This record gives sequence, C-alpha cells and structure tokens, in this order.
Amino acid sequence: MATYEDFKKKAKEALDTIADVSMEAYRAAEEKAKILARRAKLNTEITREKAAIRRTKIRIGDAYYELHKDSPEDSLKQYCDDISTSLELIAAKQRELEELKSGYAVFDEDAQDFEPESEPDPEPDPEPDPEPDPEPEASNEDSNDF
Repeated sequence: MATYEDFKKKAKEALDTIADVSMEAYRAAEEKAKILARRAKLNTEITREKAAIRRTKIRIGDAYYELHKDSPEDSLKQYCDDISTSLELIAAKQRELEELKSGYAVFDEDAQDFEPESEPDPEPDPEPDPEPDPEPEASNEDSNDF
C-alpha cells in the first residue's frame, strides 16, 4: 500500500514533468513566433524592393520614351506608338472636358458626342426652375430594409 510520502513524491514528479513540458512548449512557441515575425518582416522588405523596382522601370520607360519617341528601336516602336496614341486621346478628352466645364458645348444626340457652340448664351434662362415634387413619406417597412 502506498504511503502519503510515496503519493507526495509521485505528485512532485508529475508536476516537474508538466513544468518541463510546459517550458519546452513555451520555448517552441517563442521560437515559432520569432520565425514568423522575421518571415513577415522579410516578406514586407521584399515587397518594398519589388515596388522600388517597378517604380524604377517606369522611370526608365518614361525616360526612354522622352528620349526616343521620334526614333525608337524597332523592338520598342510599337510601345512608343501606343503611348503616343494614348497621349493624343488624353489631350483630346481633356480639351472636351475644358469645353464642358466652360459651358460652351452642346450635346449632339445623333453623333453621341459633344460639339462646341459657336457662341455662349448671352443671358441665363429667365424662367425659374419649377419646385420639385415633395418626396412621399417613407413607411416603416421601407426603413427596415437593412
């Protein structure tokens, strides 16, 4: 039959074993956390460097285009032509925007495009805008759609 001292000794051994296992688990978790943090930091640094490369490539492309847009190498001619075409389209759309902002444009429904007017209207429309219809009151059913 086991005595109180034997029970006490076995309990102490069990607690020591649990403490050792817990300490090992803590150290392993700590090491894993350090590794994960380092991996996250390295991934962030890699992403940052890739972004720097992309920005530099864009600057190289911009510089090449500006230097060689009129006489690019054959392998890059199509790219330069595409950029020039896009720049021309952008300029045309910006002119159209300016015309619309200035109020000197009318909509040609047949052409589905805006055409500049020859002259602006000298005076604004003398008739005031009609009062908008009052909005119908919302019912409780409509307000609970969420």
